[in-house]
This record gives sequence, structure tokens and C-alpha cells, in this order.
Amino acid sequence: VQLQASGGGLVQAGGSLGLSCAASGRTLSTYVMGWFRQAPGEQRDLVAVITSGGSPNYVDSVKGRFTISRDNAKSTIYLQMNSLKPEDTAVYYCNFKGYDWGRRYEYWGQGTQVTVSS
Repeated sequence: VQLQASGGGLVQAGGSLGLSCAASGRTLSTYVMGWFRQAPGEQRDLVAVITSGGSPNYVDSVKGRFTISRDNAKSTIYLQMNSLKPEDTAVYYCNFKGYDWGRRYEYWGQGTQVTVSS
């Protein structure tokens, strides 16, 4: 299984960007899917996660600005980011994790850079 993330870029503060991440190789509709981000010199932190049933959760810093969604048929997740702030600048990684045949699996995308200028 490989995860391919896309959609990062450079945007001014207050602008919007959309990210997507698609899994290839297998359907992962039962997996929990999420987005993490890592700023330079910082640890990788959770941004948002969505269950297989479509229930989202967000860290406080992005609530009301970011929206996570998923398309189970395509094993794809999305992150719509609005009202972006310079502190949102980071490399964003998608993450899928779940169980198949009693074994836990976890996959990471390659990361996509989001830069928000002030």
C-alpha cells in the first residue's frame, strides 16, 4: 500500500488550500485516516482524524478553519484548510491505520509542504 498526498503550496495568510491523500494497492475503507503536520524543528503533531464512519476530530488550533473528509470507495482523505495562518506552515502528512486479519497496519504519505506567508 502506498499513500500519495497532493495539494500543498504557498498561500497568503487568510487564504485556503486543499490537500488530498489517496491509497493505492488496496481499499482501506475501515481504517482511521488522519492528517499530521511537522514544522521545522518541531515534532509531528496530529491535526485532524476521521473514523471509518466519517466522524471527525480536530486539534483546537484548527477547529472551525479545517475540514477533514473521506471517500471510502476511493480510499482517499481530504483536508480543506481555510483562514490559514503563518503558524499553519508545515509539512503535512497523511496517515491511515487499522486492522486486517487481526494485524495492525499503519501507513504514511510522503508529506506535502504548506507555506503560509504573512
